[in-house]
Formats: sequence, C-alpha cells, structure tokens
Amino acid sequence: MESYEEWLGAYAALAWQVELGVEDAVLDAPINRYDIAEPAPIAKSTKPNVQTPVKELDPTDYAKAAVKDIQDINALQNALNGFEHCDLRNGARNTVFADGIPSSRVMIIGEAPGRDEDQQGKPFVGRAGQLLDKMFAAIGLSRASDLSAKGIYITNVIPWRPPQNREPTPQEIAMMVPFLQRHIELVAPEFIVVMGNTPMSALLGMRGITKHRGTWGMFDGKPVLPMVHPAYLLRNPIAKRDAWADLLSLKKRMEA
Repeated sequence: MESYEEWLGAYAALAWQVELGVEDAVLDAPINRYDIAEPAPIAKSTKPNVQTPVKELDPTDYAKAAVKDIQDINALQNALNGFEHCDLRNGARNTVFADGIPSSRVMIIGEAPGRDEDQQGKPFVGRAGQLLDKMFAAIGLSRASDLSAKGIYITNVIPWRPPQNREPTPQEIAMMVPFLQRHIELVAPEFIVVMGNTPMSALLGMRGITKHRGTWGMFDGKPVLPMVHPAYLLRNPIAKRDAWADLLSLKKRMEA
C-alpha cells in the first residue's frame, strides 16, 4: 500500500497537469477509434432565426413617410430642409424650394438648380430663368404677379444642385417624387408645365422631351404640358418656334 506522502505527490502532479490543460487520461492500452460508432447527427433547428437583421427602408420610403401628414406648403418646405437621405444636399449651398404664388393657375416644374439657383436659393434665376420669364410674359403670365389668374408658381424635381450640373439619377428622382407629388397636391394648380426630361419622367414616366414636347398628358387628373427646358433653347435658338407653339397651346387651354 502506498504511503500518504506518495498519494499526496500523485495528487499534486495530477492537479498540475489539469492546470496546464490536460483533459484526457492516458490508458494502458491504445483505443481503436474506428471501432467507435459515429455519433448521431445533430438535428437542425426549425425555429426561425431571431437574429436576422431588419431590412432598412429605401430612401423613397423615408420620403413618403416624411410627407405623409403634411398639410401646408411651409411644413413641406421644413420637411424638405430636414430630409437627410439625399447626398446631393451635402454639396449644395441652399435648398431651392419654389418661387411665385402658390395660388397660381399654372405650376412650372423644372429639373434641378444650377449654379445661380444654388447661390440664390430660388428656381430659374440664371440666364435660363430670365428666358423663362420672357416666354411666359409673352402670354401674360408672371411669377411676380399677385393675381392667381396671371401668376405662375415654379419649382424643381430636385431641390439641390447636382455636382457639375449633371443630370439627376433615377434613384435621386424617385427619392424626390413623394415631395413633388405632395407639393402638387397642396398647390392644386389647374395646369402643370414640365420643362425637360427629368420632370417629364417624374410625372408622366416618359423620356425624350424633344419628341413629346407639346403633347398634353395627365397627372393625378391635371393636364400636363411637356416643354423643352429654357437652357436647351439658349443652346438651340431654332427650337424657340416650337416653344412658342407650346405656349400658345397653354394659353388656349387656359382661355377655354
């Protein structure tokens, strides 16, 4: 029989090995692992993965939520100023909202601000804007008029200037359409004029402004007249004849 001192020494040695991480005892004879039956497979859980991340909302969904309960134009402008899901605002000086009186019979929708518009915070104030004023003055309409029957109300699809005045992307347009639709609902114009491909795409789902200009469409029960953008007329003066025909078409509708 071993002495107490021998047992104490063996116990101390075993404790030392456990502390070092030894977990399995060494047997007197080796084990043939091939004789050991394979363990039963673990059944897969049928429970749903509760850790699946929630899908983030699309920026367009955020825009729809932002305008859902808006009841007046000032609130719409504040919501647009606070909208942080469009990267264009990060490079713009100002949010270009609108100009003119909201009670006007005619609402003009452009594409996006340029350099002058970005600096002044108003739509159509550069060379193209000056030409626009002359065009509509020729049929008796002005953004400066206090009379609804003689006034025009002007806005853009995109309220922030794109870098280098590039064309807005389809994603940027889609993101701003909820704001534009709510804007139209609040203003409730009798006639809408879309100037350029971007607003025509946003409201009528078409592109090719030189092909579709002068052809009336409908949006939310309101007549929509596509026209080329004044900037296009500055580059292509020969197209002014077609633009004049479009203005006369608008005047005829207003007088009907």
